[in-house]
Amino acid sequence: MDSIRESKSFSMLVITCIYLMASVIALCAYLLLPFPFWLDLLLADIIATVFVFIFSLAFKNASVYDPYWSVQPMVIVLYFACYYKLTMASVLLLVSVFYWGIRLTGNWAYTFGGLNCQDWRYTKFENENGRLYPFINFTGIHMMPTLIVYLCTLPAVYVIRNGVEGNIGSFIGAFVCICAATLQLAADIQMQRYRKSGEHGLIRTGLWKYSRHPNYLGEILMWWGVGIQAVSVMPGYWWLLAGAVSNTVMFFTVSIPLADKRQSQKPGYAEYKASTRGLLPIPKKQVS
Repeated sequence: MDSIRESKSFSMLVITCIYLMASVIALCAYLLLPFPFWLDLLLADIIATVFVFIFSLAFKNASVYDPYWSVQPMVIVLYFACYYKLTMASVLLLVSVFYWGIRLTGNWAYTFGGLNCQDWRYTKFENENGRLYPFINFTGIHMMPTLIVYLCTLPAVYVIRNGVEGNIGSFIGAFVCICAATLQLAADIQMQRYRKSGEHGLIRTGLWKYSRHPNYLGEILMWWGVGIQAVSVMPGYWWLLAGAVSNTVMFFTVSIPLADKRQSQKPGYAEYKASTRGLLPIPKKQVS
């Protein structure tokens, strides 16, 4: 069985089936629930997450959830786009979300090692927390990201449902999204080339020469771009920026500290940190 799970093609097939079933279950839940649309959507999202979580337990691998981050927004905006009249604002949001989502899902598929491979962060949580890990697995690894990406996607849903016309802010926000996803693409390609070269130290080339987390910067900017697009055409819905805010907070309080702590174990990290910025890929002025 382990040899079958190590097969990337078999593992990809399993993951695809899980996500297709999760999407169907979520759609049925959304259509059957009697609450306001935003609450129906939230509950359907949670139900889909629980479904994926069950398979994470079955395969003893929390990374079964990894594609959810990029697949969920595409499924949601596509559903609403099929039922509501599209405007320029809606089209720009669809392009933004799908460009980002296809790229990120593609990167996950490229780096996916099979059902026997689990993200190092999840293994770390499991080793350090023992009996508390099942709780951390459900709330921290599965549910918290689902809620954050739900909030990040909600601005696009409101714009599409309301059929709001676009303005200059729509184009500015879309430009931010495209630049953010392209930044992630460049950073990920540079990282994959570095790893394929056989190097195991600190990457000091490309965007990574100036920034320790250029990929995280792209993820943060992506959802600010979506928020800008929504609030520019629906200024009374300023609270839709909650998704971008919560996503930013998550990266600054969880993702970046975890990555920095792991990198700090490599030789030369102190000098690397002193000569680079945390996010912005621009040269850092050296203090003599």
